[in-house]
Amino acid sequence: MGIVFDPFKDELFHALKDKGTFLNNKSIHVSDVDSLSNSLVATGFPFRKKEMIGPYLKAFKGIFSLVSDIRRAGSAAIDLAYIASGRVEGFFELNLSPWDIAAGSLLITEAGGVITDFGGGGEFLSTGNVVAGNRVVQPVILEIVRKVFEGIVER
Repeated sequence: MGIVFDPFKDELFHALKDKGTFLNNKSIHVSDVDSLSNSLVATGFPFRKKEMIGPYLKAFKGIFSLVSDIRRAGSAAIDLAYIASGRVEGFFELNLSPWDIAAGSLLITEAGGVITDFGGGGEFLSTGNVVAGNRVVQPVILEIVRKVFEGIVER
């Protein structure tokens, strides 16, 4: 089970393995937007590793040039919940803590989305490096992030 609560909007996102994802007890799914130019992407700045700002901004620029816009809400857990609910199509961030990612990863997968580490694998809880989104946007973000951060950070 994974749970994310947004107290400002009084929204409770929850997922049960093999049972789906819900927002205030209503079933939700990732966005079906299939055009990058119509996609909204969320991110967070590498505040714990400020020395990574150069590569981060390179990835940001590459992604920004392909999508409608990029947002920074301030909470990775809520950003991941927003992917599960279809409010945004993609997300990337590095050096997160497991508690930032764990619930959101289940929300996303149960809602039909994809979440990986920077190498495309499943080690995001240990590396803290995450690329998530719907099945159209996530692979494109992953390709850009992989190229930029390869050899610089753990997958």
